[in-house]
Amino acid sequence: MEWHDEGFVIAARPHGEGAAVIQLLTREHGRHAGLVHGGSSRSKRATVELGNLVDAVWRARLSEHLGRLTVEPSRHYAAQIMDDPARLAALSAACALTETVIPEREPYPGLFEATGALFDVLTNGDAEIWPAVYIQWEMGLLRELGFGLDLQACVATGVTTNLVYVSPRTGGAVSLEAGKPFADKMLVLPRFLQPDGRGDGAGTADFGAGLRLTGHFLARHAFDPLDRPLPLARSRLESLIVGNSTEAQKGVSQS
Repeated sequence: MEWHDEGFVIAARPHGEGAAVIQLLTREHGRHAGLVHGGSSRSKRATVELGNLVDAVWRARLSEHLGRLTVEPSRHYAAQIMDDPARLAALSAACALTETVIPEREPYPGLFEATGALFDVLTNGDAEIWPAVYIQWEMGLLRELGFGLDLQACVATGVTTNLVYVSPRTGGAVSLEAGKPFADKMLVLPRFLQPDGRGDGAGTADFGAGLRLTGHFLARHAFDPLDRPLPLARSRLESLIVGNSTEAQKGVSQS
């Protein structure tokens, strides 16, 4: 059996003497693993770096076999952001999340396109833009898994304005008036995700709120059933972007 496809390297682990087992997020074949001969060697290590876009050929005698991958680099994303720890952490987090929660060998063309768009922004986007794009990518991942958030109207009253909270139980937006009595139990809805809000001027507090929002539902719906925590790369990303800031919670409590 054989197929040709393009894919992003989302994991690479040494195997035997000089080989590596890599995981790809491919356009047509979903998350797919294969053995790359020489993948751990100095000459090929740069090709199988996390986040790289590669042209891949997979061959195996039977479809259920691990198979062998031949890969040629198409674009080196990680190399372009090596000097930016936060952007590199975002790339690593996206790869780690995808490897863990996306079923193997099921195509997710929407996720493939969204990942390419994310990596383009990580390498070229402004500091004021890329964290919001990353959070939108995680929301898209939740939708692909069947756990999309409903942020268009208040789940309690139906109003579509002044939505500043998200219910940690239902994933639905909650207005300031309806949610204020339970503010200490609510998740904050950042401005750039509010239907009537704007992304302009979003900063650390908004990005921190967004990461806590998507992280809560990724943990609850994707990682808790696997009895696993969120990947360390994801925790590192949040730490790099927001540190110990509590501005998001303060901003809503003062509204």
